[in-house]
Amino acid sequence: MSRSEPTDPVITAVLAAAVDQAWPRPVVVVADESSGPPAWRFSGRWWAKPANTRRDRPWTGG
Repeated sequence: MSRSEPTDPVITAVLAAAVDQAWPRPVVVVADESSGPPAWRFSGRWWAKPANTRRDRPWTGG
């Protein structure tokens, strides 16, 4: 098998493809807007409170 030398247009295309792959692409960063409280939550429900504050049951009267 004999190998032929690549032509100038082929070398140019290969180098252009390599540079295109190696060049960093711009990245769009979207601000995370979910850092605040959710729009709806179980406010006022006994099961929404932390476990240590639920030790005193509301139906025990005291």
